[in-house]
Amino acid sequence: MKPVINVGIVGFGVVGGGAYKILTQNARLIEMKVGSKICVKRIADIDLERPRAVDYDRSLMTTNAEELISDPDIDIIVELIGGVQPPFDYIMKSLRNGKHVVTANKELMAKQGHELLMEAADRKLDLYFEASVGGGIPIIRPLKVCLAGDAIREIKGIVNGTTNYILTRMSEENRSFEEVLKDAQALGYAEANPTNDVDGHDAAYKISILASIGFNSRVDVSKVYREGIRNVTKEDIAYANELGYALKLLAIAKERDGKMEIRVHPAMIPHSHPLVSVSDVYNGIYVTGEPVGNVMFYGRGAGADAAGSAVVGDIMDIARNINHNCTGRVGCTCFENKPQIDMDDVRTRHYIRMQTHDRPGVLAGIASVFGMNQVSIRTVMQKDTRPDGSAEVIWITHEAPEPSIKASLDKIQTLKFVSAISSWIRVEE
Repeated sequence: MKPVINVGIVGFGVVGGGAYKILTQNARLIEMKVGSKICVKRIADIDLERPRAVDYDRSLMTTNAEELISDPDIDIIVELIGGVQPPFDYIMKSLRNGKHVVTANKELMAKQGHELLMEAADRKLDLYFEASVGGGIPIIRPLKVCLAGDAIREIKGIVNGTTNYILTRMSEENRSFEEVLKDAQALGYAEANPTNDVDGHDAAYKISILASIGFNSRVDVSKVYREGIRNVTKEDIAYANELGYALKLLAIAKERDGKMEIRVHPAMIPHSHPLVSVSDVYNGIYVTGEPVGNVMFYGRGAGADAAGSAVVGDIMDIARNINHNCTGRVGCTCFENKPQIDMDDVRTRHYIRMQTHDRPGVLAGIASVFGMNQVSIRTVMQKDTRPDGSAEVIWITHEAPEPSIKASLDKIQTLKFVSAISSWIRVEE
């Protein structure tokens, strides 16, 4: 065994600080579990002066990541910058210099992870990325190792803490998206530019990673259907609750007959589903496999402690592999190139809210349009008539393909007694 395994941290922000704190504060415990002392030898960051929430040795700092990557004494590079470049180049250079790598970079792993994983495999090196999905929730290793003998059929999750916080507050406080977003930004749960979270990009990267592992296939993240929560209203959340559902931003991956269905969008799920209990900034991931059945992973999805814990877990696992001369034993599992189906081929239930005139024959007229497009109605609910003679009508359909719903809505919005189609949200059972 090596008496000391040296680590270089590239990117010393929230997650980097969290990982450093755990490595230093729990150093003795970690050494006992690994069999070697794990030492942070160098830290690289572009800003050496910004305030940090962790005490650290300033003599370790540099602005030049290349110093760490080329240092022959460093065994493991920890990339915590984010984005595609320069992290891709840093990781590739590290691997080519014979170093193992830990990263929390979801965007990079979703877009170019296969290339990096194959490079690591060719060199019998470890590239671990547990913190890229779910923060402190163990999910990458369970899919790759613990559930390796199962055929994974479906992964459904709440994988973005920002949007889950916003939807939770909208539901519990009957407030609008815009109001809660401002609060989330003030509390640090949402960025000044929240696009990556509220428009579903973050969740799309994460479900792409999980699908690639679960279904043993490469995933093209650009083909993942993505829809954010900007158009979700407090009225829709209230009606969902009245109908027995909660509204969440769901990341969904299903494998059927050798094809993958991967999508991110707001969805209503029954109050009985375990994911309904996942609130605020927490994440939950619900996996269905054969023969294991349903298993659920739950915990904090972001933050210094949660993500830092996942990073340190990866470092320790690699350190054990180094000590036992068995690095590279669990590499890339995306052996296939299964096709990704288009949303036009997806069948779900649908919630539709519209504004209509309140007079005889209106519901029958709308129902006939649905019928002409082979859409069967499960539930219809009309709210009280307004003083102007209009009414709000909510429809829940049975499973129907997307083109049939689109065709129905295109026709319905031309009807003289329909003034507006206010919302269309998918329903997952």
